[in-house]
Formats: sequence, C-alpha cells, structure tokens
Amino acid sequence: MTEQKYFRKGFKMRENVQHLLDRDYRSEVVDRVRENGNVFEADGLTIRLADEFGFCYGVDRAVDYAFQTREKFPGRRIFITGDMIHNASMNDRLREMGIEFLSTGFEGPPEEAFEDLSPEDVVLLPAFGAPIDWVEKLRQKDCVVVDTTCGSVLSVWKRVTRYAGRGFTSIIHGKYYHEETKATASQTLRDGGNGKYLIVRNLKETGYVTDFILGRMGVEELTERLAHGMSPGFDPEEDLQRVGVANQTTMLMSETMAVGEELRKAMAERYGAENIEEHFELFDTICSATQDRQDALFGLLENTLDLMVVIGGYNSSNTNNLAIIADERVPRSYHIASGDCIEGDTIRHKPAGTPLNSGEEIEESGWLPDGPVRIGLTAGASTPNSQIGLAIGRILEARGLAPQIALD
Repeated sequence: MTEQKYFRKGFKMRENVQHLLDRDYRSEVVDRVRENGNVFEADGLTIRLADEFGFCYGVDRAVDYAFQTREKFPGRRIFITGDMIHNASMNDRLREMGIEFLSTGFEGPPEEAFEDLSPEDVVLLPAFGAPIDWVEKLRQKDCVVVDTTCGSVLSVWKRVTRYAGRGFTSIIHGKYYHEETKATASQTLRDGGNGKYLIVRNLKETGYVTDFILGRMGVEELTERLAHGMSPGFDPEEDLQRVGVANQTTMLMSETMAVGEELRKAMAERYGAENIEEHFELFDTICSATQDRQDALFGLLENTLDLMVVIGGYNSSNTNNLAIIADERVPRSYHIASGDCIEGDTIRHKPAGTPLNSGEEIEESGWLPDGPVRIGLTAGASTPNSQIGLAIGRILEARGLAPQIALD
C-alpha cells in the first residue's frame, strides 16, 4: 500500500495527547479568574482579563497537530519549516520533543535544509503556512507533510489566487519579511496566476501607492520606496491599473480597512466611480480571532486602569498590535514575552511599536506602583494560558502575595 504523504486534518489522536496539552498549556489560575468574571481582587490589587485572549482556534489546532505528529511517528525524524507560532516557549517545547527546525526567525530555510531531507522524514508546515516553492521542494523530496496552515490564512490565499487569476495585482497589507505574508504573496502564482503583488506595511506606504496612481509620484520614486515589497519584474505603470486588497491576518483591523479605503478612493478618482469594479476589489479577510482579541482589548480599556500587561512573543504580529493599542491608551503599558519577564520590582519588556525583528527588550524597575492598583491583562493568539497564569502569579508575588491566593 502506498504511504499517505500529505495530512491536513490531523490523525484523530487528540485523546492520546490531551494530557500533555493540558500539562503544558492549561492554567488553573486562568480558569479560576475566568469563572470570576475575568476579574481578580486582593489586598488593593485588581487584575482584569480581556474577554478574549490567548490561543485562538488556528494556533490550538497547529499545536495539537504537532503533538499528534510526534505521537504518530515516534521513530522518525520530524522537522518544521520555521517557528510553529511566534511563541518562544511553544517552539522550545517542540525542540524538547525532538522536532527539528529547518530555519528560525523570518528568513526561511536555506537550500541545504531541503537537500538533507528524505522520503522517511516528516515535515510540519506552521500555522502561517509556507510559500509554494517550499511545498514543491518537499513534494520533490517525497516527504510526509503535515499541514497546519490556519483556515483564516487559507481564506486570504483564496482571494489572492482569485485576484491573480483575473489579472489583478494583489496589494497585501502586511510585513514583507513575515512568513505569512511571504506565503500569501506566493499564492499569486497558483493555478497559472500572474504572480503580481505589492506589500504595504501601513498607511504611509499606502500613500506612496495612491500618489503614484494619481500621478503625484513617478515610477522611480515608488520603486525606490517600496522595492522590498514588489514582486519580481513589477511594473507600476502596468501592474497598478487593476488591484485587489488582501492582508496578513494579524494586522490591525482598522488599519487594513483604512488601507483598502484609501486605495478604493484613488482608483475611483483615477478611473471613475462607475468603473471601479474593473479596477479594484476588496474582501474582508480579517482573521476573526485577531479581530475578537482587538475588540476585547478595546472593551477592557473602557475600565479605568493604572497599567496594562500584554503577553506574547516579541515577533508575534498580533501581540505587537495589541501592545500598540494598549500603549496608546494606558501610559504604563508593558509587552512581555512570557510570565517570567516579571521578577518582583523589575519587568523586562519590548517597547510598543518597535519592529518585530528588532529583538529589543528593556528592563525597568519600579514598574508596579504601591497602594491600590488596577491592572489590565491580555495576550496574543499564540500565548498559552500557562504563560498568562504565570504572569498573574508573578504579579501577586511582586505585591508580596502568595500565588496560591488566586486559587483560594
């Protein structure tokens, strides 16, 4: 019998690994705070959790499939193309399980990483997905592939494939170096697509595009400013006549919608509102989990808070966006990678707004004020409850309280 080489729906072995998932990622402290309406109070300290935080469905699924893969193939080499998710503790746990990483960071696997693979090897594709050329290399190697690509990412890919098939250029709101954005851009080549895309990071970069569309910027200047996000052979004069908007699923929802609106207005002005359908398309491809966590944070910020703590990987796009929202509204906001960044009177955190790949972390003393204090707490979609529970425990210790009090 020919061995199955591609898996996307797991191995129906969740019950085999559930005890490991519970041990590594569940938090009884978080469960108790949730049962109490997402509020914990003791000795003048109030901690409020957002209504939505932590692991989303796509991340939970990816982590589950990784554990199932190790259970399914106990004697084989197992690899993953890069970070499973942007959470250091999660990726470290996979390494402990004997899963090897073909690359780290945002660069992607070098050619020699693929060359060393054999048909007996198992390769995981992360929740972000993987570019078409990586998948093709794995197919050529005849590896067993376990695909954990998030369904929300796949929805964006369908839109980009549609744009490319219709001869539209995909304008992708995202970070050009991010694994998900690279994978999304590659979808413009699927099914004979035109391969045309342009990645814009924010409204400032979108403004360069609209200035070009409206004749206020030339080809050379646009190329100089946005060459890092252009598809090979990109010709602005030809390729910006018909555009469709897509996004990296973890971007700020409000910014993605604003990017789309600016482009729509520019195309309507250039070609006439009556002809807009021939030149512009926009579909809502915002990840529901990303939107839910952002909306929940806005709800949390309606309370009076003295400080905010946002937990999640420093290279996690959705966590960084939560940190930006918090920092704009609560002067004392801290983005921490994990619960153990809190050490009594000292906290290690990443300043809001610094680039994902900067690696910047600062240490600050006196972060937790004396007397009554109201703390808001949320976490990115790749942050397990175990890290949230650890952060709560460390906050209690910093106030001289025993973490056990959260369970009493």
